[in-house]
Parts: sequence; C-alpha cells; structure tokens
Amino acid sequence: MNKGELIEAVASETEMTKADCERYLNCFVETVSKNMKKDDGVKLVGFGTFKTSKRKARIGRNPQTGEEIKIPARTVPVFSPGKELKESIWKSR
Repeated sequence: MNKGELIEAVASETEMTKADCERYLNCFVETVSKNMKKDDGVKLVGFGTFKTSKRKARIGRNPQTGEEIKIPARTVPVFSPGKELKESIWKSR
C-alpha cells in the first residue's frame, strides 16, 4: 500500500475528504519526524514506537574489491511494533 492508497482507505473508512486525510497524514508524519529528530520519539500504545537508535562507527568491506572501508557512526530511525500489533499479525497467519 502506498501513500495514495492509504489516504483513499482512510477517507472511505472515516467519510472524510481525501484532501483532509492527506493533510492529517502529512501532519502526522511531520510531527513524528520532528520528535524523532529531538530524540523524543512517539509511542502509540498498542501500535508501536517510533524512535532513533545510534549506530557505532565500524569497518566494512567493499564487496567488489574486498577493500576495507570506514563506516561512520550515525543515528537511524527505528520502529518497534507494539504487543497488540504483533498479536494481530500472528493471529492472521
């Protein structure tokens, strides 16, 4: 499902306009992004947690040449699914 399909699904479920749904979705994404940049993260009980994680600098290898390369430390976004989300997926399989 892409963003357009998500907006369409939410609009049909909530009987809102697609334009309103798109504004709400964009606002949600911006808010989550801002909080993750501040290292606050966002917890949605039952769904999951959006947060950041720090990766240490490390040595990797170029797969074509085998040459060692330095991979710098960085902060990456992480999503941890909540218990209810995990259980709903497990039950559906």
